[in-house]
Amino acid sequence: MEKAMGCRINNIVITGPESTGKSTLTRELAQHYHTVYIPEYARTYIENLNRPYTFHDLEQIAQMQANELSLYQKKVNDFLFSDTYLIITKVWFDVVYDRCPQWITDRIQQKEIDLYLLCSTDLPWIPDSVRENGGTMREVLFKRYQQELEKFGLNYRVISGIGPDRIKNAILAIDSFLGTKENYQR
Repeated sequence: MEKAMGCRINNIVITGPESTGKSTLTRELAQHYHTVYIPEYARTYIENLNRPYTFHDLEQIAQMQANELSLYQKKVNDFLFSDTYLIITKVWFDVVYDRCPQWITDRIQQKEIDLYLLCSTDLPWIPDSVRENGGTMREVLFKRYQQELEKFGLNYRVISGIGPDRIKNAILAIDSFLGTKENYQR
């Protein structure tokens, strides 16, 4: 599916702590809005490392996230959904290394994302080979993501709900945001 010339794409990022349904929600939203989505790159990268990740690895992940956003914009209709993006990577840098490359902050400040859906921690944490932040750390990270979104003045909605309620709440948040955005642009 190719983007028509001159069409405005709504870039929507699904973000939040580990095990909050981001990947499932991203796939379901892309299906609902009849478009493609950018899968989570960090998970695949880390799963294939066979060693502990480094600062350089995180920067590689961030660079790929930025590159994929540009690449996928040529393949979509009105919507592009991203399973995570630079806000998560920035917080990851800050938490693990207490510093973040300036280019990431600069890119976030460009406000190329129209809406962030911040997934709440109302789903149970399910451990796996790459997850490292269960327990109370999920709430700490949720608050960090929310603080970053607010610090940068980015549009976001918190998404909660179990099962079909989560996708329903996400669709309502997107449609509400788009209605507000259209009224604002008139």
